[in-house]
Amino acid sequence: MQIKEVAQEGLKRGYKVTYDAAEIEERIEKRLAELAKTVRLPGFRPGKVPLGLLRKRYGPSVLGEILEQVVEEGSRKVLTEHELKPALRPKVEVTSFDEGKDLEFSIDLEVLPEIPRIDLSAIELVRYTAEVDEDRVRQSLENLAKAQRQYEAPEEPRPAQEGDQVVIDFTGYRDGETFEGGSAENLPVVIGSGSMLPGFEEGLVGKKPGDRFRLELTVPEDHPNKDLAGKEIVFEGTVKEVRAPKPLAIDDELAKAYGFEKLEELEKAIRERLEQEYKQRAREKMKRQLLDHLAETYRFEVPQGMVDLEFDTIWKQLTEEMERSGTSFEAMGKSEEELREEYRDIAERRVRLGLILSDIGNQNQIKVEADELQQAMIREAQRYPGREREVFDFFRNNPAALEQLRAPLFEDKVVDFIFELAKIRDEKVSVEELFEDPEDEEDAVAGAKAAAKAAAEVEAAESAKDEG
Repeated sequence: MQIKEVAQEGLKRGYKVTYDAAEIEERIEKRLAELAKTVRLPGFRPGKVPLGLLRKRYGPSVLGEILEQVVEEGSRKVLTEHELKPALRPKVEVTSFDEGKDLEFSIDLEVLPEIPRIDLSAIELVRYTAEVDEDRVRQSLENLAKAQRQYEAPEEPRPAQEGDQVVIDFTGYRDGETFEGGSAENLPVVIGSGSMLPGFEEGLVGKKPGDRFRLELTVPEDHPNKDLAGKEIVFEGTVKEVRAPKPLAIDDELAKAYGFEKLEELEKAIRERLEQEYKQRAREKMKRQLLDHLAETYRFEVPQGMVDLEFDTIWKQLTEEMERSGTSFEAMGKSEEELREEYRDIAERRVRLGLILSDIGNQNQIKVEADELQQAMIREAQRYPGREREVFDFFRNNPAALEQLRAPLFEDKVVDFIFELAKIRDEKVSVEELFEDPEDEEDAVAGAKAAAKAAAEVEAAESAKDEG
């Protein structure tokens, strides 16, 4: 076997591997000899079948077996001898072979880049903190009370107004025909709740029990029902009852409705929940700082194959969401080419972060333990009551799905490890400041998840190398 490097540019490597025809023939004859010991053919005693007859009967399948064997063996030797760490599974292609002639095949791959050593103790981050004030607690109590709010007929009959609950019967028509889901009876609608199509609730203001109504509405373009999106709809119906909201009651009875004995217990639970929410938000913002610092400070070439995979994932999600919502590139204010360029930059950032996080984790022996993965499976299964066993079986039979559970756990452990070593300065801010820029923060979280996914792909590629 001969190995020759034919390409080396950046992270790309190319090799040509040649096996002599004599070596291929020797392996074929050896394999046929092994078969001769066990093959039974009419007219021949076991082990006495002529080699020529065996070659005629089994030659093609043996040749295929040997070719697969030497290609796998040669590929493994290329990776071992050149100490290569492939970013993804190498591309192997037979370039020349005829029976009785030399076998030539090519191996093309991208290797993992050298990740610069990072002094984690030199990283400086700000942890923003906000205090839970009584106004926030009170607002939460009011929201809970509104969720439990009762309605009753007003003492003096009056037309419906904002905040009232109106009980109605109605039928919807599209092009003069009724449609599925367009009718209801005894439906309670709170005016101002936004639960109905835009303009529907407003059309009930001023109506009294027994009044008929006719509403001509346009369904929003982003309505989830594509058959109705953008269409003109007519609703005809009758107001059966008008109910006024009873005053909000923030007392022990409200607490009992949520499983507490006293109002003080409910207030305490709200404070604790808000404190946890603020801490989680502070962590997300600090995580964003960390990811920005890593992505901007440590620049290195990344495997374009990994970037291609990440971009394809992002682009698929984008186009599927555009299709669901009926959005066009023009409506987004950018051309398809501009968006492709923008999202490719995002994909490259995510891969870079994934490689950095993976390297930090591996350098510091950070692993996701079996019990941690088990707990993640349990949490996922609890989302599907009655189907828990089905969920467990799904993950056990789908390594890729199980990796989707493991990746964010690994990411969180690496990030927390960095937090322990970094220089962190606390800074008090208002609640509004703590929660500002939600879109940016969501993008950061999505980026980190994709980074963890990229890290997992690196590990998978290395496993493939080890398995040969």
